[in-house]
Amino acid sequence: MASNDHARLDELQRDPYPLYARARRAEGLTFVPELDAWLVARNADVREVLRRSDDFSSAHALLPDVLPSPDALEVLAKGYGKRPTVVSTDGPAHQRHRAPLNRGLSAARIAALVPYATECAEALVGTFEADGRAELMAAYARRLPGQVIGRLLGFDPEDVPQAVHGGYRAEELLFRPLDPEEQIRAAEDVVALQRLLDQYIRNRRASPRDDLLSGLVAALAPGVGELTLDQRHELVSNVQNLLIAGHLTTTALIGSTLLHLLRDRRQWELIRADPALIPGAVEEAARYDTPVQGFRRTTTRPVAVAGTELPAGATVFVAFGSANRDEDCYERPDDFDVTRPLSRQHVAFGHGPHGCPGSQLAREQLRLTIELFARRLPGLRIDESKPPAVMRPTLIHRSPEALHLAW
Repeated sequence: MASNDHARLDELQRDPYPLYARARRAEGLTFVPELDAWLVARNADVREVLRRSDDFSSAHALLPDVLPSPDALEVLAKGYGKRPTVVSTDGPAHQRHRAPLNRGLSAARIAALVPYATECAEALVGTFEADGRAELMAAYARRLPGQVIGRLLGFDPEDVPQAVHGGYRAEELLFRPLDPEEQIRAAEDVVALQRLLDQYIRNRRASPRDDLLSGLVAALAPGVGELTLDQRHELVSNVQNLLIAGHLTTTALIGSTLLHLLRDRRQWELIRADPALIPGAVEEAARYDTPVQGFRRTTTRPVAVAGTELPAGATVFVAFGSANRDEDCYERPDDFDVTRPLSRQHVAFGHGPHGCPGSQLAREQLRLTIELFARRLPGLRIDESKPPAVMRPTLIHRSPEALHLAW
């Protein structure tokens, strides 16, 4: 992708909402060259496409914005992966990948994990509370979700930083323009992550534990004995996908929520005065600035959406973020309002067969974060002495690049 194309894509990704609003008002679907896809923007249309998985395949749900260089691809070839995952499969294959996630992310398992998440969050705040200021993303938002998903999978705590770093490098390599040398370094970090995951996978095959990683190994490679190379590739792909989804999305949700709560000081004061508003604030934050703005789908046959005829093989971008601002569904949809009646009718975590199985875990981490900050940092505010927050140019994990806070 040329530099001017990247500039247009960056501008769109940093603030996609004006485009969404125009697309919702337009007849039919709107083709967006920067996405090379038809934009599905209205709530009803988004839900329809997500329900019709036979007609709209997820096989190319996560196409990269950047094709790695030949040298970077050569490095990646030394690693593992590039197999279908729960995000990129349909029908029985999707059910096979999803079943162990549903079990591993059950309400009971998440409830059992909340005390550990709370302990981690308290400890993180303790590292900067006395300083009177912090950059939230680095000091907290990029750390808590990694610790929590690491615990769920069964990682040793000392391996979590490398796992989180490798996840961010995978995103950078596929979605950000990097110079050739940096692409190679990013690819090396991704391969290092994959080798770490492979070690864990083979260990769990030999000695299963009561963790999600053991559940994935047992479900995707049933039986006993040494794993085949193909099984290891598939398992690394799926664990890497779960790891990245488990921490990047929640990190984004924490960052964006604190930004919007503090940008309108009245919202923060309402929360402090009435903590009963926090569950509704969690849903409002997910609706208002959805971390995963959408996924691609590919038509499997000629279909019509909103009166637009699409041939087989057409790409649509199903915009969760636009559906959640649909004027036909929400009063004042562009207002962030923690007093909005509590509702989980938004599509921030998807809809239909591919609805996010980890949505409750993300909600719990955001809920306990708001409660903790309101209690321990009641004077929390945006640090006006620092540069204002700028959103990361991505539609996959929308969040501030940095968020400087003071108290």
